[in-house]
Amino acid sequence: MTDLNTFITDLPKAELHLHIEGSLEPEMMVDLARRNRVSIPFTTVEEVRAAYDFSRLQDFLDIYYAGADVLRTEQDFHDLALAYFDRAAADGVVHAEIFFDPQTHTDRGIPFQVVADGLLAGMAAAEAKHGMTAKLILCFLRHLDEDAAFATLKAADPWLDRIAGVGLDSSEVGHPPEKFARVFAAAGVMGLKRVAHAGEEGPPDYVWQALDVLNIDRLDHGNRALEDPVLTARLARSGMTLTVCPLSNLKLCVVPNMAAHPIDAMLHAGLRATINSDDPAYFGGYIADNYRAAAAGRNLSRSDLVMLARNSFLGSFLPHDAVAVHLAKLDRYAEAQ
Repeated sequence: MTDLNTFITDLPKAELHLHIEGSLEPEMMVDLARRNRVSIPFTTVEEVRAAYDFSRLQDFLDIYYAGADVLRTEQDFHDLALAYFDRAAADGVVHAEIFFDPQTHTDRGIPFQVVADGLLAGMAAAEAKHGMTAKLILCFLRHLDEDAAFATLKAADPWLDRIAGVGLDSSEVGHPPEKFARVFAAAGVMGLKRVAHAGEEGPPDYVWQALDVLNIDRLDHGNRALEDPVLTARLARSGMTLTVCPLSNLKLCVVPNMAAHPIDAMLHAGLRATINSDDPAYFGGYIADNYRAAAAGRNLSRSDLVMLARNSFLGSFLPHDAVAVHLAKLDRYAEAQ
């Protein structure tokens, strides 16, 4: 039998909650600042790492948006994406559905085309290099207004055949999902999948709104849904996928320690929970690190880990036949251990 670390690394899995801007490692931030002659408030990689020491979502977002300023060209976005996919492939990821925040870039004068074409080129390079598949999800920044979200959706029109869905991220508290009801409805009419961050720092009511107002296809985070038994039962009954991010939850003090993480409680409640890395450069680990942290903190069994990987494929936006192929490979892997 393989040791647990190797088992987790080699476990075939999908990643469903990854902000590509949040995979900007300190080394790349410094390199891109030099390449693009962008002034940043750091002179060394060590200074950047020190700035990554935060414990609140807003503190994280402040450094996150500052760091994104070094991304200027299609090549930058290609390199950012491919660097993430290289790490993901090494962690056993065979399919990834990645978020990007176009408003973070267009609001500072970077054309939508530069962002989208760079990321799509990085995705194509990853498929050629690693044989993995990927989908792109456009996120609206919830601290901005719905008119700005509509403008972003309009700007995305030439790329909608290569964008799988829309999402909602950024500062949760004070920006309820219902604020974006109309733009999510418009995205649904366009045939786009809909996902939203809810129930991370926001209350269970935000999850209800995401379900009933935004009509989401997948729930990002969702931890606080467990505070509402009726909501938990509904999520389990409907088979709604939750994209849970353990190390992110720890870093942002959603949980005090990994021993208090609810990932196994979610599984025991019948929820289709998955494990993901969120913003791995900032939160201390990529997807295998998150599996390991959850396994150690909650004493997860190998069957639990296989279930989490299974849920990642079931919760993906892949066609049914592709999901079936991945599940068959996962079963063969589990049986061989």
